[in-house]
Amino acid sequence: MPRYEYRCRTCGDTFELSRPMAESAAPATCPTGHDDTVKLLSTVAVGGSATAPAPAPRAGGGGGGGCCGGGCCG
Repeated sequence: MPRYEYRCRTCGDTFELSRPMAESAAPATCPTGHDDTVKLLSTVAVGGSATAPAPAPRAGGGGGGGCCGGGCCG
């Protein structure tokens, strides 16, 4: 279940709630009981590597890189 972050406009407290996506826009009450809250935009953390996979070799040889998109022009 996704977690959403909210801030209370009355006391300034920031809190999270786990709720279904269908209820993400529903009003939320802060832990101290205030009803004047706003949903915050959160960044998404995704696990894994930040490196891109190496490109696959092209058919027909010619190596990789070079000045003409894969082969030497000289």
